[in-house]
Amino acid sequence: MTNDVRTDHSTVHLTAGGAELTLDPGNGCRITSLRIDGTELLRQGAKYGAFPMVPWCGRIELGQFRNGGERHQMPVNSGPHAIHGTGRDTAWHTARVADSSAAFFYDLAAPWPYPGRVTQVAELTADSLTLTMGVETYADSFPAQAGWHPWFLRNLGTGKDVELGFEAGWQEERGDDHLPTGRRIDPRPGPWDDCFGMPDGVDVTLTWPGALELKVAGRSEWVVIYDEQAEAVCVEPQSGPPNGLNTLPRLVTPIDPLEISTTWTWRTLA
Repeated sequence: MTNDVRTDHSTVHLTAGGAELTLDPGNGCRITSLRIDGTELLRQGAKYGAFPMVPWCGRIELGQFRNGGERHQMPVNSGPHAIHGTGRDTAWHTARVADSSAAFFYDLAAPWPYPGRVTQVAELTADSLTLTMGVETYADSFPAQAGWHPWFLRNLGTGKDVELGFEAGWQEERGDDHLPTGRRIDPRPGPWDDCFGMPDGVDVTLTWPGALELKVAGRSEWVVIYDEQAEAVCVEPQSGPPNGLNTLPRLVTPIDPLEISTTWTWRTLA
């Protein structure tokens, strides 16, 4: 069954085979739960689930970015920088819901200085989840980014901690201010709070030995890996590097919207 646009922001539940997905459009269109055959993959409680990062990803230096000759100030929420966009703090609207797919949107508004629309589509199957996000402008062109910040559980309660597997073309050197310095270096061993470049597209495998394997993939070449917390690890596919609004701006224009997609594919190992 498919529904029209919802006037409220009620929770959306999708199912496909043994996979269950829950999204909360009223809370930044955050994925609050992803369960595979009854096993929760995302951390619950504080800093939970998986949220869209839009209209930028990671940190903006001092919360400031330029668009041509205009300088804009975003709220500093990770001093001294602004982090992870405003979409996660916004109530989204549900445009469409079916048994295993749903579409959402919200209109860009202050403190973001440009009008536009952000959409997110979730498509669930028995062994995969595909997320697609788009950013379009109603008027002037502006730089933007989009991506996802999932908190994957480090341990599923069935044995060993998760193992991360990936091969990156480079690592963005991180300065003391947690921003890329502009230098590309050979990938270093973790723990990480770092951005990596994958020219052939994002390809990261999370393996919970004896339980589950999950692959995060996408056409974009940028991914941030964060594994410095005890309870969870983050694999964040995104359309550009941290501070990219300043260092590698991707303009959204009336004829060229920004679109990014990621697919998470899993298989049981038990």
